[in-house]
Amino acid sequence: MKNQYILAIETSCDETAVAIVKNQRELVTNVVASQIESHKRFGGVVPEIASRHHIEQITVTLEEALTKAELSIDDIEAIAVTEGPGLVGALLVGVNAAKALAFAKQKPLVGVHHIAGHIYANRLEKEFEFPLLSLVVSGGHTELIIMDEHGSFEVIGETRDDAAGEAYDKVARTLKLPYPGGPQIDKLAQQGEVSIDFPRAWLEEDSFDFSFSGLKSAVINKMHNAKQKNEDLPPQDVAASFQASVVDVLSTKTFRAAEAYGVKQVIVAGGVAANSGLRKALEQKFEAVDCELLIPPLHLCTDNAAMIAAAGAVAYQQGHRAGYDLNANPGLNLEMYGRRGS
Repeated sequence: MKNQYILAIETSCDETAVAIVKNQRELVTNVVASQIESHKRFGGVVPEIASRHHIEQITVTLEEALTKAELSIDDIEAIAVTEGPGLVGALLVGVNAAKALAFAKQKPLVGVHHIAGHIYANRLEKEFEFPLLSLVVSGGHTELIIMDEHGSFEVIGETRDDAAGEAYDKVARTLKLPYPGGPQIDKLAQQGEVSIDFPRAWLEEDSFDFSFSGLKSAVINKMHNAKQKNEDLPPQDVAASFQASVVDVLSTKTFRAAEAYGVKQVIVAGGVAANSGLRKALEQKFEAVDCELLIPPLHLCTDNAAMIAAAGAVAYQQGHRAGYDLNANPGLNLEMYGRRGS
């Protein structure tokens, strides 16, 4: 049987990434050109700078991925690309590169939802068992998603204001930690004690939605008040107490949702899946129940093209194809994306 190679391009934010996946689940190569150093001085991603870097890096990254895989573009069966959500200028670079390559080499083109990609990063490690629940936690997303089969996504809970990763970044700035803030808070939290009782937004009793705006404000206000009163407020304790609140809500709601929907697997996806506190809390929650917990390795938590190739391979198998009118869609809806062609 002939091997199937899917090449994927990911440029939704500040990482220019190209990967190749073999037979849906075997990662052949995963090249990521990071822009962290360029954005660090601004304390966050500057869209225009991100777009320019993508333009500079996309061809080099493509060539490096093929070289490392010891493949030519003729060996590739289809080309997958992130079409959304994300920064529109950044997305356009990847989408247009994928369209140009698909047209020049007459290869099928597959558009992929960025969050579907994060979910399917787990399939590179372990085969899915349905029904499954995915906790998606990143800078722009905090969602609980039920999947009954490949390509089917039902959002049962989402953030009503700030995403968890967004709250991490804003608290990190208040603590004067360098960008990116999430990993810095996680590292600092391990040196502190949970000594401050920050709020936890549980919302309605039966709700799987999230809210982190109040927590973020409580942390910022606590720090400002302490500064005005010349009180000593150890930053490591602030970080530990903030992280404890976020992790408590995320892990508890995920566990409740897994019980309510009777899922066989719980998978964690997105950049915040790399957080050590969250990983530990979820492992403790699920260690005594008959439900498998999957958390991707660190290199598959943050934005990468391997996850887009994994999701794109399934979409390709299901017959999804994009035309040359494929465009960047910064507000692409996950549930609508999953219902395409159904």
